[in-house]
Amino acid sequence: MTNEVTLTINGQSVTVPAGTTILKAAERLHIHIPTLCYHPDQEVKANCRMCVVEIEGQRLLQAACSYPVAEGMVVRTNTPKLIHVRRNILELIYSHHPLKCISCQRNGTCELQDVAAELNMQRSLMLKVESRGMDKDKSSPSIIRDPNKCILCGRCVEVCQDVQRVRAIAKENRGYKTVVVPPYGKALIDSTCVNCGQCVQVCPVGALTVHDDTMAIYGAIDAGKILAVQVAPSVRTTIAEALGEEVGTVSTFRLVTALKQLGFTYVFDSDFSADLTIMEEGSELLNRMNTGGTLPLFTSCCPAWVKFCETFFPKELPNLSSAKSPQQMFGAVIKTYFAKKRGIDPANIFSVSVMPCTAKKYECQRPEFHDSGYQDVDCSITVQELSRMIRTAGIDFATLPETPFDSPFGLGSGAGEIFAATGGVMEAALRTVYEVYTGKTLETLEFHAVRGLDGIKEAVIDLDGTSVKVAVVHSLGKAREFMERYEAGEFRDYAFVEFMACPGGCIGGGGNPIRTWDKVKKRTEAVYQQDSEQLPVRKSHEQEGIKQIYREFLDKPLSEKSEELLHTTYVSRADLIRC
Repeated sequence: MTNEVTLTINGQSVTVPAGTTILKAAERLHIHIPTLCYHPDQEVKANCRMCVVEIEGQRLLQAACSYPVAEGMVVRTNTPKLIHVRRNILELIYSHHPLKCISCQRNGTCELQDVAAELNMQRSLMLKVESRGMDKDKSSPSIIRDPNKCILCGRCVEVCQDVQRVRAIAKENRGYKTVVVPPYGKALIDSTCVNCGQCVQVCPVGALTVHDDTMAIYGAIDAGKILAVQVAPSVRTTIAEALGEEVGTVSTFRLVTALKQLGFTYVFDSDFSADLTIMEEGSELLNRMNTGGTLPLFTSCCPAWVKFCETFFPKELPNLSSAKSPQQMFGAVIKTYFAKKRGIDPANIFSVSVMPCTAKKYECQRPEFHDSGYQDVDCSITVQELSRMIRTAGIDFATLPETPFDSPFGLGSGAGEIFAATGGVMEAALRTVYEVYTGKTLETLEFHAVRGLDGIKEAVIDLDGTSVKVAVVHSLGKAREFMERYEAGEFRDYAFVEFMACPGGCIGGGGNPIRTWDKVKKRTEAVYQQDSEQLPVRKSHEQEGIKQIYREFLDKPLSEKSEELLHTTYVSRADLIRC
């Protein structure tokens, strides 16, 4: 039995492995077949039928995304009949879809819009548009849900139920009345949603979008506020992509220039607060190891993971590090240490973060984060929002000159930079923990055992004769698997576990440009290249800005001032779960 088959598509011969779908075989020949429900990183659904093709000898049309090739098969993908059928399918979809493309956040990046253009839909639609008449759900600080725009592709349901295993949304009713909604008629804010935004990443239309907060920034500028913005490590790797450049293009200092032109007074590097997080979280780990504290220590940098733990595994909250995320540490520091250093009234500072993450919007509104005497971070925007602001301002990003970050929170370390990738927090912590614990200098800074895209990675780290077990987990589906195994008795002898909600870590966050696994891999390569080739300091405890803030303000990790500003507590959210 041969493992390969040869078939003909539109008169061209191609040989592919047995079991390959017609869609994948066509890609080998650079033949494009329109799709809507299909997503390269998900299971095949074959429910939109946009990809139907003709197969010689068969009366019925078949979905190219699911139909396997066969030896000698003859396929046609572009006949007048197929174009007519696809246009009819599109008209049926549009009959239930509000035609408000101009005002839609996905205008220009909408897959439904793209298919309409491909099919040259210039004539008027035959059918009257009949909206579902459902209210737009704006309850979440992170995600806007407009069920009227939903095309029932099923992508969001799969990512929420099977990849993230949060199960905050599902299909309800049947036939024409089918909708995708949270259970029991709840608003998204009252569901088990943890704001990770992976549903936004896979939605082909504007049914799920990022909650846009850019008007708050324009309002702060008009009000004469002093705008201070922090830029997350992964943003320098994704903002150029969002503006049309190659995936993996790093644009650190062009990004600073763009933010200055948008009206931000101070532009800071969140690599600094990532380093600060390592100092506090690493010290907390050593303290727990030395005093018999609760282990393993679970990282707390990711707000979607923290809320996931609060909701589904509240018994394990003592394991969570009390260290705030880099975003919230920076927010507290800007309105205390920085404000005092520059003689600025903190009430006049509007603190903004640019993040790859939709959950950061929720995080900065949590009541716990007012330790500066004000809301520590006033507004968090995503890469998607910032790219729109740059376009709106008429800034030609590709030609911008380079501008350094502002002091005293300038360029951070390579350890802070790799926070962007899964395993990065672990590796950054180990670089510092090893040297603090042993008093020796690391010969090799790369901890390859915690890198890579396996969902759960385990490693044993040698701290100069002391073996420490660690694990790295990314995606909430894998987090649930780990926690269920933990509660069943596994991993009890581990010391440290890194959790990231999004596949690939922050580099795959819900607020980034729409991703696929191929893009995540390229972005990750760029992150590690920055660490190894571009940044002069690669350990958090050797970063000069970190030394300065402890010398002038915080005294030392886990000091009284550090505990006040840089640490927090958590709450059980188990009441969000209803059977």
